[in-house]
Amino acid sequence: MTAITIRNLPQDTKERLRLRAAARGTSMEAEARAILIAGLAAPIATDLTWIEQLIQIGAESGGVDLPVMADDPAPVARLDG
Repeated sequence: MTAITIRNLPQDTKERLRLRAAARGTSMEAEARAILIAGLAAPIATDLTWIEQLIQIGAESGGVDLPVMADDPAPVARLDG
């Protein structure tokens, strides 16, 4: 396994990590590892276009039924004056 060092971590972030690890009965290292693994395993929504994101949100909420509108043909354009 590779080791990493995180420099310039804000003090309040370090404290929240310590408290979260203590609440779960793990070390700060184990908690940081779990957070990284879970965060990187989650799908990245920014890989989707905005329309794909809308489709995904619609599918997750059960979809939307829209009324079918009548498709009347447009009138013929007269170009003879």
